[in-house]
Amino acid sequence: MTVARSDRPDVQYRVTVRDMPSDERPRERLLKYGAVTLQTAELLAIILRVGTQGENVIELAARLLREHGGLGGLLTVDAALLSAEHGMGEAKTSQLKAALELGRRLSALTPGGRSQITSPTDVANLMMLEMGYLAQEQLRVLCLDTKNYVVTQQVVYQGTVNSSVVRVAEVFKPAISRTCPAIVVVHNHPSGDPAPSPEDVRTTEQLRKAGELLDIELLDHIVVGHNCFVSMKERHLGF
Repeated sequence: MTVARSDRPDVQYRVTVRDMPSDERPRERLLKYGAVTLQTAELLAIILRVGTQGENVIELAARLLREHGGLGGLLTVDAALLSAEHGMGEAKTSQLKAALELGRRLSALTPGGRSQITSPTDVANLMMLEMGYLAQEQLRVLCLDTKNYVVTQQVVYQGTVNSSVVRVAEVFKPAISRTCPAIVVVHNHPSGDPAPSPEDVRTTEQLRKAGELLDIELLDHIVVGHNCFVSMKERHLGF
């Protein structure tokens, strides 16, 4: 944003956060009205603190959100790539990544501190922010106890995820080693569209049948996209 100085109408300068009236600055508004009243770019601006000579910190935050597809993209973008962007650097990137990771961990907490899976939405809430914007396909396994609390989660495959490469032993190994009676499988579609493919259905059927033999129930297979997901079990695909 640029404005003209009253004494030199031919000279343009960029408004910094310091130039703003105090009741319009993000930090002051947060303290006075609460964080919920701020836009996402303004919240990020508080974390980043300063912009550049040609871009104030709110504009910097808005550009990062736009170029990386929102908070989910910023969470998963490589730190080295983010550090190399104009106006960032290692210090700002570390601050931003730390704040986003705290938000992710908070969203995964239950009152008891562990996540309990009672529906496909619980799985999505736990995994979608972290997995929805990954550049590559990834398959994770959530191992559950007898009350469906998550005991552990583990990345099993990264890259191509289909029935020809997924080995049953690798998928069930974390549950076997921890004597868990059930698992949920989660994988992402980098395209952003979570619509299951025929390969997804074949993989699900293969894992379900193996689970029956191992006495470890495959509760669901969740496919994650950009802020959306599909439950294979709800659609009776492979189940």
